[in-house]
Amino acid sequence: MTGVVGDPQRPPAPDPARSTLLRGAGTLATAALQAMDERLPWFRTLRPEDRSWVGLVAQVGIAAFLEWYSASGGEPGEDPQVGPDVFGTAPRELTRAVTLQQALQLLRTVVDTVEAEVPALAPPGGEQRIREAALRYSREVAFAAARIYARAAEARGAWDARLEALVVDALVRGEADDGLRSRAAALGWGASDLVTVVVGGTPTGQLGDVVGTLRRAAAAQHADALVGVQGDRMVVVLGHRSDPLAAAQELAGRLGPGPVVTGPVVPTLAEAGRSARAALAGVVAARAWPDAPRPVAADDLLPERLLSGDIVARRALVDRVHRPLADADPALLATVAAYLDHGRSVEAAARHLFVHPNTVRYRLRGAARLTGWDPSDPREGFVLQVGILAGRLAEHGPRAT
Repeated sequence: MTGVVGDPQRPPAPDPARSTLLRGAGTLATAALQAMDERLPWFRTLRPEDRSWVGLVAQVGIAAFLEWYSASGGEPGEDPQVGPDVFGTAPRELTRAVTLQQALQLLRTVVDTVEAEVPALAPPGGEQRIREAALRYSREVAFAAARIYARAAEARGAWDARLEALVVDALVRGEADDGLRSRAAALGWGASDLVTVVVGGTPTGQLGDVVGTLRRAAAAQHADALVGVQGDRMVVVLGHRSDPLAAAQELAGRLGPGPVVTGPVVPTLAEAGRSARAALAGVVAARAWPDAPRPVAADDLLPERLLSGDIVARRALVDRVHRPLADADPALLATVAAYLDHGRSVEAAARHLFVHPNTVRYRLRGAARLTGWDPSDPREGFVLQVGILAGRLAEHGPRAT
């Protein structure tokens, strides 16, 4: 006998309600895409390829929901399971084209479409159950989407951190090529007109939190920032339209203990290597000036940098102290040297030079205007004295042995 219940020779009769639900997946997906196009202005601006991927995700998601509902009946005890195929059909690049907030707007549009089509899909009396099942399923889809975006953000963050470290390292070594500006732009570097490099100690705490704090502090000053961590030393490349040193003042308090040195301001990011080398040399030399301000400019550490073997500092002192004084008037150079060599005494310098003390004072004021350093100031007088010594050594050259 055939056709009886339990006959293994005959397949079970199809469930009409289940068939109706599964056949409605394509219709629901089409309606959902139309609703997205009408409600979401940003959806219309997507590339055709991205729109097709969104449509495919919506169709697979709706089909997965209807499959689950038709199999379980949407019973409260049946927890929805979002399979990997729902989001596995789309490429990873879609997370860049569609933000998490936009993805949730898409999900809400799909849920609204499903609820609107419930009377045509649900069996008589089952409208409320399918609505509740759609809400439960959409919650699981939202959690799954959040996990995907979180993993994508972590991957991008790790890649961005490696790229940023490479960019900062290239700037420090002075290896600025044509692609450096584009790589910096990918990290959020804007159109800053002036650039300086800040070097200080690495603060304690989680590295990601420390870097994030520095970036937020720079953003509060409307400055661009690239941060590189080199062991116990942190290098921050700061860009600003008018005054990057003002932004450096705000960042100094967020760096670790020890000296904080700012390099000279340069006009472009490609020239940041010069500022970085001066700042790094200043950090080494700052140990010789315990009372240095924080931050201190690398150019204010020229004597200490010269003593630590910085050739650039020696040249800078010769060019900014000895040569201007000697070229303007040899008497200026002789007066400043005599004043500094005789304990900063105007009278002693006047006796040594056989001039009136007022002549010494007049010449000292002229030297201050010419070089920017006042011989009567203890610190600035020290800079002038070391600069004169460096100039004398450079003037006569090395002695043959």
